[in-house]
Amino acid sequence: MTCDRLVCANCAGPVSEARCVVCRAERNRLHRQEGGAGLPPAALVLLLLTLLAVALVVPLSS
Repeated sequence: MTCDRLVCANCAGPVSEARCVVCRAERNRLHRQEGGAGLPPAALVLLLLTLLAVALVVPLSS
């Protein structure tokens, strides 16, 4: 989501212009969310493979 079409409930201005404290906070929050999950797909695959390896080893050692 972008802040281009959002209107601030505090100052009634476009959030993209950041006229007030509420606009600036919301604009910053939206820009942080655009970054995604923070982990690249390769890291997620590596994490999944590590968890799978641990799941296979734990029952064998019990």
